[in-house]
Amino acid sequence: MSNLEDFLTSKEEEEIVEAIRIAEYDTSGEIRVHIEHNCDTDVYERALDVFHILKMDNTKAQNGVLIYVAVDNKSFVIFGDQGINNIVGADFWNSTRDKINSQFKSGYFKQGIIDGIIEAGKVLSKHFPRNHCDNDELDNTISKG
Repeated sequence: MSNLEDFLTSKEEEEIVEAIRIAEYDTSGEIRVHIEHNCDTDVYERALDVFHILKMDNTKAQNGVLIYVAVDNKSFVIFGDQGINNIVGADFWNSTRDKINSQFKSGYFKQGIIDGIIEAGKVLSKHFPRNHCDNDELDNTISKG
């Protein structure tokens, strides 16, 4: 699969963006999805680079979560900022990874991403609840590389 447009349809992308909006409703946390054709370097290192490029490390509470997908590599990474990593344990990252992975293995890419977003939103809302003066600090659209 070498075409990003073949990975998700426009409608599926809209559903993912809506899932982000809903997941962020009860939290000050920020969730982004980034999709690329291919990753020529270490996938984790590339996810870290994208995290910085998208300025996800500039949130006030350091509570951004990136779901990075390298389509041709058949790889993904869930990366959280320092504020989240200081609070949640490895179980959070493992359970989120497993939810995404089980859907991806069956070819349900949109659902895998949405399941990851929902899981991240639940945990973020527990540790970073939304208050009346919270603003959406980052764009909810899917970025592509």
